[in-house]
Amino acid sequence: MLLRLDTTDTRPLHEQVAAAIRRAVAEGECRAGDRLPSARHLSATLDINVNTVLRGLRELRDEGLLEFRRGRGITVAEGAAGRSGLQIKVRELIAEASRLGYSRTDLIDMIRGTTA
Repeated sequence: MLLRLDTTDTRPLHEQVAAAIRRAVAEGECRAGDRLPSARHLSATLDINVNTVLRGLRELRDEGLLEFRRGRGITVAEGAAGRSGLQIKVRELIAEASRLGYSRTDLIDMIRGTTA
């Protein structure tokens, strides 16, 4: 898995790490059960702090995209590709709503209004 961070991106580095892995999963570069490189290896490759990498990885674990297993490292969770693609679309929707002047609360109200 080859990850690159955009030096012109203004998002925090941990979010960029999570987005790069999320994209790799959504595009099929990483499949369910695949083992990711260690946080130390990723931090050395990306030239960022290991704690920054770990924060991004924990975010993906909390989303259900990654599994942390003692002795087995970090692996891509079953069904992660579908969830990853949806997470990308949700983030794009939030960004577009923000660009148009809507808050997250406005967006939530809009979504609730369509399912009622």
